[in-house]
Amino acid sequence: MKHTITALSGALILAAGLAQAQQSIVVGHTLSPESHYGIGAEAFIAKVEELSGGTFTGDQAAAGQLGGERDMIEGLQIGSLDVVITSTGPLGNFVPEVYALDLPFLFRDYDHARTVLDGEIGQELLAKIDENQLVGLAWSENGFRHVTNSQRPVRTPADLDGLKLRTMENRVHMEAFSQMGAAPTPMAFPELFTALQQGVVDGQENPVTVITASKFWEVQGHVSLTGHVYSPAVILASPVLIDGLTDEQRGWFYEAAVASAEATRAEVNRLEDAGVAVMRENGMEVITEIDKAPFAELAQPAYAVYTDQYGPELVERIQAVE
Repeated sequence: MKHTITALSGALILAAGLAQAQQSIVVGHTLSPESHYGIGAEAFIAKVEELSGGTFTGDQAAAGQLGGERDMIEGLQIGSLDVVITSTGPLGNFVPEVYALDLPFLFRDYDHARTVLDGEIGQELLAKIDENQLVGLAWSENGFRHVTNSQRPVRTPADLDGLKLRTMENRVHMEAFSQMGAAPTPMAFPELFTALQQGVVDGQENPVTVITASKFWEVQGHVSLTGHVYSPAVILASPVLIDGLTDEQRGWFYEAAVASAEATRAEVNRLEDAGVAVMRENGMEVITEIDKAPFAELAQPAYAVYTDQYGPELVERIQAVE
């Protein structure tokens, strides 16, 4: 009987120890759970749970539950958040070198952008992120950005004249749209739908993935596939979280971020193919044939926002990647 009690006690202690060792993480982002970010978050959580054998579990905090992207990045820095999937728009406020990725008409196509970010340049930029009380796990994706608005079709830069367009808190984007004739109005993404609904702004610019996930057709009638900026996303972790892990555990998080990026890019590919039909089915006028050259020419001065401060080297290296 004594041996039975001892064995039972030992089993209870072991179970308590395992329960205590289990750690739950939260992956925050600003889009819906069904969005490409949501799919990426689920892939991250599934891979961490798989690699850790259930030591780490997780949930996503979607739709801006934890605040706007800048708020969440600041939360990572102080350790109040675990992992965040974010656009690079507000990241430039913390890691200015990232602004180079937001230059208009810099990337030729998806292959070019993904090759840059998965290669030497992308790894260098992740290392820069790591110097700013953040941990850059992997580059993910939003896609090429397009203009939507409630006023009129946009086929030429003249059609942008005077339109109040919500942009990210990004000096490069704001300068580019100013040069193209619009009135850029930066605001946090969670505020955007209501601002469009109330007419505070006329339009916004985002990839097809975000336009469809956010159902912007409810407040916007026109889409123009300007493809003016390629919008990466990045998977960030808190240094407070990562510093508390073993080397093996850190490896799990980096592997999970790669799995997340792959799942997100696959969804971007799917929506790039299917999204135009979805937008049209929901009543939006979609302008697909656009001469981008006049937009690119007008937006060129926005490059100086970056190059005057950091030089042209990084931009030239990106342009040179085959």
